[in-house]
Amino acid sequence: MHSSVTISQPSTAMNVVILPHYQAISAYAADLVCAALVDEVHPVLGCATGSTPIGLYRELVARDVMQELAGRLVTFNLDEYIGLDASHPQSYYAFMHEHLFQPLQLRNRLTHVPNGMTTDAALTSAEYEELIRKFGGIDLQILGIGRNGHLGFNEPGGSLGSRTRAQRLSRQTIEDNRRFFDRAEDVPTSAITMGLGTISEARKLLLLASGKSKANAVARALEGPVSSLCPASIIQMHPDVTLVLDEEAASELRFYHFEGMAEPLDFSTN
Repeated sequence: MHSSVTISQPSTAMNVVILPHYQAISAYAADLVCAALVDEVHPVLGCATGSTPIGLYRELVARDVMQELAGRLVTFNLDEYIGLDASHPQSYYAFMHEHLFQPLQLRNRLTHVPNGMTTDAALTSAEYEELIRKFGGIDLQILGIGRNGHLGFNEPGGSLGSRTRAQRLSRQTIEDNRRFFDRAEDVPTSAITMGLGTISEARKLLLLASGKSKANAVARALEGPVSSLCPASIIQMHPDVTLVLDEEAASELRFYHFEGMAEPLDFSTN
């Protein structure tokens, strides 16, 4: 049994699904990804990194439908650190290769991660945007959320309509990423990231959050004002978004946490 609420407006649907624990959100999210991609002739999946989607990728690798889609699945990653080669163990390319690309044996020419070693970030960013357009846009974009409300590496205070670009990382993000590197001075301080405008153009958004440390960011993104101070709040403006949260990540929500609810509610204004 899970808690789920659907808010429907004439052109907007937001689903909030609250499940007991991390394993449950990973399995539920995998079901949603498979359902979104299975009927696409050329499915395009937007990928996120970090600890939260690892369980989702593990579930996807185990699904027969994903094995069947693997030969034609196109992927675009949200971001990559500037200054890390793809072979660096902490690069996001290495992360994706370990958790999704290699296990599903995806075709290299169909997997896309920004080039962190570029000498021309503006050109690399423009080319990345063009590639997304070339493949017809992203069918479903997987998202995590930072403790400060960032999506991808779109930090607080930036444009809500931003495009793929180089982004300097906030102190909070650098501190959060410190645990992945041997020395503090090794932590990258900038990245190439899809912009909020780019993310918003995906046909479906799927945001996952787990743990108490994400609860405040989730509450601000879902129930606070749409503001550049919480970049994730742009999900409120998207026509098709689902949040899959464990109970700890949902613990600061005021209006969406209905204990024991097995079926979504539909508050329709039509």
